[in-house]
Amino acid sequence: MARLSRLSPTHTPQHIIQRGNNRQVCFAGEQDYSAYSSWLKEYAAKYHVEVHAWVFMTNHVHLLCAPRAEQAISQMMQALGRCYVRHFNRTYQRTGTLWEGRYKACLVQEDDYLLQVYR
Repeated sequence: MARLSRLSPTHTPQHIIQRGNNRQVCFAGEQDYSAYSSWLKEYAAKYHVEVHAWVFMTNHVHLLCAPRAEQAISQMMQALGRCYVRHFNRTYQRTGTLWEGRYKACLVQEDDYLLQVYR
């Protein structure tokens, strides 16, 4: 059965969470954070996504983004994941998945929730 399309209205902020598989480390060193942030910036520009806030933990990522085009966040996350997993696997001589399935995304429609995500 095909996956359902995500609800992703343009110009509406979304809280995005992506976790390491089995909560494993997905950022093992400074070069990993740097590589991920570089690709995040590149693909956010390419797919027209505004990144308002982010935090990279050792085993997961939180992003606050607003798409300016249809399916922009999905396209950005797919491209970002593809590059970053290839980098991580090559750097640490491993194979297989790094992330715990698809990223999770919640629409941010309330001011209180927006402030919590920013914090």
